[in-house]
Amino acid sequence: MNNQQREEYKLLIEGQLPWPQTKNLMSSYKDRDRFFKILEIYQDKVEWDEKILLPIGEHLFIVQKGNQCIVKCTCGHEFGDYRKNWKFQSVLLVRNKVEDLESIYPHSDVCDPSWMEIREFICPGCGTLLEIEACSPGYPITFDFCPDLEGFYREWLNHPL
Repeated sequence: MNNQQREEYKLLIEGQLPWPQTKNLMSSYKDRDRFFKILEIYQDKVEWDEKILLPIGEHLFIVQKGNQCIVKCTCGHEFGDYRKNWKFQSVLLVRNKVEDLESIYPHSDVCDPSWMEIREFICPGCGTLLEIEACSPGYPITFDFCPDLEGFYREWLNHPL
């Protein structure tokens, strides 16, 4: 990967690539190894050595740790096996009071807390907000993404895990 392409992908990941270039990347043919180029850029951004296998959020990755695949935050906090919901290992802040919801939705009609709550999932290692759910009180915590990692690498990438 040349320096210009590396910089373009880096800006894309950071959400700073100008729209015409973003559109061009989205519309053009993809490099066969683009996925690995993107992983390389992510790997350069973190301070730990475990190999990133798949990004699953802005600050979350599935990584190879020994013979295990785990979820890890950019700060290095480990959430455990990727097949288990990482949210149960996070700090959970539930906003279910009118005052909380007014601070999120200023100058608008605030939803009724008996009908909706906001759940914020925070990394216990660095305090980064990792995800937000807006749902009915009592609704189970969702498990957004559990990939077939082995199948993805074997069948889509023709690359051993």
